[in-house]
Amino acid sequence: MSKMHSRELGLVLAKQLLDVEDLHYGLWDDDLELTLGNLAVAQQRYNDMLIAQLPKPDGEVRVLDVGCGTGQLLRQMLERGYSADGVIPAKELSDAVRRKVAERSGYQARIFECGFEEFPAERFRNHYDVVLFSESFQYISPSASLPILQVILRPGGLLLISDFFKRDEPAGGNLGFGGGHPLKDFYASMKKTAFVPVKDEDITHRVSPNMGLVNDLLMRRLKPASLTIARYIEGRYPLLTRLAVRLLRKRLDRMNYKYFSGHRSKEVFERYKIYRLLLYRLT
Repeated sequence: MSKMHSRELGLVLAKQLLDVEDLHYGLWDDDLELTLGNLAVAQQRYNDMLIAQLPKPDGEVRVLDVGCGTGQLLRQMLERGYSADGVIPAKELSDAVRRKVAERSGYQARIFECGFEEFPAERFRNHYDVVLFSESFQYISPSASLPILQVILRPGGLLLISDFFKRDEPAGGNLGFGGGHPLKDFYASMKKTAFVPVKDEDITHRVSPNMGLVNDLLMRRLKPASLTIARYIEGRYPLLTRLAVRLLRKRLDRMNYKYFSGHRSKEVFERYKIYRLLLYRLT
């Protein structure tokens, strides 16, 4: 059995706990109340924002969705007339994506079950009109992704990235907010490529309210539930519990700090991260 990465685990748990098809942050504008009941609406607004960046599908527009999650955005692009393929490294998710896109007629999407680093670039040289990363660019080193992108995009093709990046880190660490490439390093990497900027928009304040929902879910629901389960297990198996805690102390402390310290707030996120909607054209 293959090992599940934490980001794939996050997708599966989000679907099971919140009954949502997307893991990505939503767009929370002033007209939308910040509630779990509106999360799917906010996430759909996010998907609509991404699709609005694509060329109109008057002719064939080939799109590659890198890190396509459960396939929700991929299916919506197919339904709107795009010839869209997906990349997903986890078998658990790739099977779900295949089922989702198989429910429709028309263009039959290719699902590449691999990391983007292993994508068959030469086979698809100059093939795609758009490659998009929706909160997946952070997981791949630009030194690995940018050379592949310059092979598989046709001249004039678009690179669309919607993701968060690290700000210049203030004193005191990142308070549990890992992930994301340093923004200044990303810009420096892009200057060494054949990409030219088309759009660079800061949407941090539109997505950061999501952290309030996440923090509320973690602190008010998951933390009490996990403590209850832990007390039950300790009461039933005290020796085994003490041994497990001793062996896993550092890992448990890291998880507790990252998820259950109350630091995953909108304000802390905005201090350490900046969320960009980026569009580049390959010359």
